[in-house]
Amino acid sequence: MTIDDFKKAFDKCDDVQFKEIFLPALQEKCYVIYTEVILSNVFHLALEERKSLPSVEEAVKSFLAGNVLVFSNNKKEVYTVSDRGYPGLGVSDADDEKVLRGSNEAFCDSIKTNTALIRKRLRTTDLKVKEEVVGVRTTTNISILYMQGIAQDRLVQELQERLEQYSLDGVLDSGVIEQLIKKQWKSPFPEVQTTRRPDKATYSLLEGRIILLCDNSPVALIIPTDIGSLLKTADDYYNSYFMSTVGRIIRYMATFLSYTLPGLYLVMTNYHTQILPTPLLLSFQEARSGVPFPAALEIVLMEVAFELLREAGVRLPDVMGNTIGIVGGLIIGQAAVEANLVSPIVVILVALTALCSFAIPDEELSFAFRILKFFVLLLSAFLGLYGFFAAQMVILIHLSKLNSYGIPYLMPFAAADKSHGENYLDGIWRAPYRFLRKRPVFSKWSQRIRLRKEKK
Repeated sequence: MTIDDFKKAFDKCDDVQFKEIFLPALQEKCYVIYTEVILSNVFHLALEERKSLPSVEEAVKSFLAGNVLVFSNNKKEVYTVSDRGYPGLGVSDADDEKVLRGSNEAFCDSIKTNTALIRKRLRTTDLKVKEEVVGVRTTTNISILYMQGIAQDRLVQELQERLEQYSLDGVLDSGVIEQLIKKQWKSPFPEVQTTRRPDKATYSLLEGRIILLCDNSPVALIIPTDIGSLLKTADDYYNSYFMSTVGRIIRYMATFLSYTLPGLYLVMTNYHTQILPTPLLLSFQEARSGVPFPAALEIVLMEVAFELLREAGVRLPDVMGNTIGIVGGLIIGQAAVEANLVSPIVVILVALTALCSFAIPDEELSFAFRILKFFVLLLSAFLGLYGFFAAQMVILIHLSKLNSYGIPYLMPFAAADKSHGENYLDGIWRAPYRFLRKRPVFSKWSQRIRLRKEKK
């Protein structure tokens, strides 16, 4: 696009907002650099990130994205030069994904900074970044990152096809894109993994997965995923295999108990009391003496009250949120027990269930199991042990039918033939790093080997 073309478009344009933006900029030389003198070739060579703009529309989009426009008289063209962009929060700590060992850097709201954080860890030309614009009115920049030669081409193509299916008015966060590219939207389980940690995103790229970054959002999307990846943490590969394995076993047990513990309590106390020892059963009965509600209603009331406290603690500022947690957990719980509204054993049960849900690393997966907890509780209250196992079968069948971009959701516990059993080395237990020779099923089959022992 030449300067004359831009001037003609500017004079003929009826868009008042367009002229209000560019006219003061041209006169005051603020964001748009208009050169009346001939620029030297040295100046052009110095602008390594310059890009010639083909049309006025592209010039407007680049300008509104925070870049600098350069009007060159000697070349008779208009260029865009990458600038620092809009103001925003800088790199901070990853507060919601704490690790015992590893980097504490977290993504911020700038897509350029987030891309740089990944490039700082992956200094290779195989890292490819595809930039696109979504949102008709917001024109939000997104970046698709993948490792050329490792990531499957069909995954990149399928992701782009899903993005092109919708024309959205505005995109303000990566969560909007996550909902649109989710194929099985009726399921409560996440089809896309999220993270705020650059090191976790980098490791996912080395596994053959795809990272989607959205401007103005500190949350990166990892595509595809499975339930095993959702239960892993970043420092699982930084610590010893024994320490990582114990941590994973605890998380898998916590995941199971987070949605089954209330149902198991109802089954053992209402239908199958012979399972419990007599002293323990008498202790439960004595604790419930004077409580006017049935056990099922008592648990539901306490679970709803705890979810209310959790929501209130999240929405309030940090100091007030901690205060609400202490007041709700201690004062209100103790007062409810002394007033014989609930029994002490139910308070302990709800607290243990909450602790188990907190142990799940992925927040969206934790929320899915928190919802299923009420489903298991309902069937167990009406059908006893049969209802409990029926609920487990429904959940297991649903998980077995799910997939994320063609990858079975229950990997590595299902479809083990896809990896010839190699994924079992990095499942519930983590083998020593020297034995993790192959990448997961996300990568190309020809690029599965990632660790070799050099011969001396």
